[in-house]
Amino acid sequence: MHALFAGPGGLDHPAHTLGHPTLGIELDPHTVATRRNAGLPTINADVRHLTIHDLPEATTLTAGPPCQTYSVAGTGTGRTALTALLHRARAMAARRTLSPADGLDERSLLVLEPLRWILDAADEGRPYRAIVLEQVPQALPVWQTYAELLTTEGYSVACGILSAEQYGVPQTRRRAVLVANLYDVVALPAPTHRRWPPRPGDEHLLPTVAMADVLDRGEDFTVVSNYGTGGDPKARGRRHSSEPAFTVTGKVSRNRVLDADGRDLPRFTHAEAGALQGFPANYPWTGRDIPQQIGNACPVPLGAALIHAATTPAAVPA
Repeated sequence: MHALFAGPGGLDHPAHTLGHPTLGIELDPHTVATRRNAGLPTINADVRHLTIHDLPEATTLTAGPPCQTYSVAGTGTGRTALTALLHRARAMAARRTLSPADGLDERSLLVLEPLRWILDAADEGRPYRAIVLEQVPQALPVWQTYAELLTTEGYSVACGILSAEQYGVPQTRRRAVLVANLYDVVALPAPTHRRWPPRPGDEHLLPTVAMADVLDRGEDFTVVSNYGTGGDPKARGRRHSSEPAFTVTGKVSRNRVLDADGRDLPRFTHAEAGALQGFPANYPWTGRDIPQQIGNACPVPLGAALIHAATTPAAVPA
């Protein structure tokens, strides 16, 4: 498995556990150190400077590329950028000579790197059998265009927005995802756990995993979010330890943790923040910016569900 923008291993750690050999490409040297200490084979490089010829052949591609928020709100700048980006994607799929970057910055263009790898592999006669992509919800229009283009390339594709807590992740987090397979019909993974807050119709699913289920603190606690509600820093959201965490971000260590009497407890350790993303408690977080490494990762249980969905034929109604 080739893992582009591999991060600390949110996708290839579960892939390795599921028996898929992995090779990650990651630019940040501190994240690379974490990966290597976790036993994940890694190339410390910029994916833009590599091609499929630089890596051993693989049947699966995963990627969680950085993606700017192409909002449809505001001045329309986001819509213009998104239009140019999707036009470029279609030109790539048509194998047309690309024009200059159409005013798109380098970071925006990173979301098209997986498409370059997919098309190059197909053109070289060594196509990826399975594909998994994930990013923030605002990336969904990009994945929808990928779906259109990959269908033309012969793939079965499914994409949409999933809620991480419905796959056993002890936090609420929404992600835009895509799964594809060249030879088998695929579908998005079916939820295994209830949504949060609870909603009618989920009673047949497993209960939502709470913070207390994965953190051994020995007492109830309440987390006060680092983010203000409605822009008001005094209106901080709160979650009890019997509930899933807020979305884990690079600022997770700033969240206050209070006991039942409102007194401050120690804030989340790196191991605890990682556990809220589904990583093992002993995951070897290494180097600087560890909260950012953790916050940028795909939650491990969600990654496992996506890889299984991409590599296992979907049930087809009779």
